[in-house]
Amino acid sequence: MIPGGPMPVVIVGGLHADARRETVARLLREVTGSVALHHDLSNGPAGAVRRGIRDSTGATSWSETPLVNDCACCALREDLVPELARLADAGPTRLAVVELWDSVEPRGMAEVIAAHGDRGFRLTSVMTAVDPALVLPCLSNGDDLAETGLAAAVTDRRTVGDTFARQLEYAPVLAVADSPETGLDDLALLRQLHPAARQIRVGSGQLARAAFTGFDVAAAAAAQHPACARLPHDCDEQGVSTLVWRRRRPFHAGRLYEALEDLCCAAARSRGRFWLADRPDNLLAWDAAGGALCVEDAGPWMASLPDAAWEMMPAERRTAAALDWHPEHGDRCQHLVFTSPDLDRAGLLSLLDSCLLTDEELVSGPDAWPRPTGFDHLLDIAA
Repeated sequence: MIPGGPMPVVIVGGLHADARRETVARLLREVTGSVALHHDLSNGPAGAVRRGIRDSTGATSWSETPLVNDCACCALREDLVPELARLADAGPTRLAVVELWDSVEPRGMAEVIAAHGDRGFRLTSVMTAVDPALVLPCLSNGDDLAETGLAAAVTDRRTVGDTFARQLEYAPVLAVADSPETGLDDLALLRQLHPAARQIRVGSGQLARAAFTGFDVAAAAAAQHPACARLPHDCDEQGVSTLVWRRRRPFHAGRLYEALEDLCCAAARSRGRFWLADRPDNLLAWDAAGGALCVEDAGPWMASLPDAAWEMMPAERRTAAALDWHPEHGDRCQHLVFTSPDLDRAGLLSLLDSCLLTDEELVSGPDAWPRPTGFDHLLDIAA
């Protein structure tokens, strides 16, 4: 920390509460003069959000903050910035550790903190705390957060699996807790799910350094966009596999829709981008965990835009499209990644390839493709 400079802030999140609390405790011990803020949202649906502030000696204060729009996460956002500003003004705090509640995703909080850098603090790192032995059980859990008591609002319809996936994949640093139940396959799964992350053992003494490395919210957001996401590479180790499937020709919407259940249950985690023959302008995002699939329209393919519109797109989008350009299809492509123990590679490849347009269908054109398809309904709901 530069004397007189903005107060550094690190976010520590994750559904693995014990690992998260251990990570925060270690940071408080490793960085003298640090404090931790935590909003307990467990009673949010009942109307109460508790904010705790503590240092390495234990809790220093508790208070309550009112709900905003009947949403505990909204209350967190409204309360967090003023509290960080108060800490920055009071000084000297060498590091403010924002410990997120179980189901809170780090991206929203990171963008809120970064947007208020003029208040005397700056975001310097984002960490997700992980118990490797719990990665597969969490990722495979299709229960709604409400069913497990982890919903942040009455209207929260997220599942355990998709929430954990976003927590894991957004953070550039994974704080990995020691667990006697951890196997080599658990560690392999963690590496394949987020190979770009820096993994740090919680007890290694290296957390403090990682808390001050800096964080770019714009780059982090670009890395999550389906058009330019940093997807894992093909891999096979310790019984855990990642299959990268790339093709150029479009999907037959009807056959793909009929195969969705089998495809989203084929792996603990799958994600990527794809295109349908009857929607050639739409870049579609694929996001599946816990047996639940989310398909969304992520905007236009760059190939569908007029040349003049390219300059209005983010640099990351233009670069990704240029690197993946095809003379016939432009940046349109199928790029799906499946990660799981005991992955049936051959069966998955066969099923995916069977959903593409055949040579005959490509020649015959749109009149030969059945309409409407299940995607018309699915994407209309998503919109």
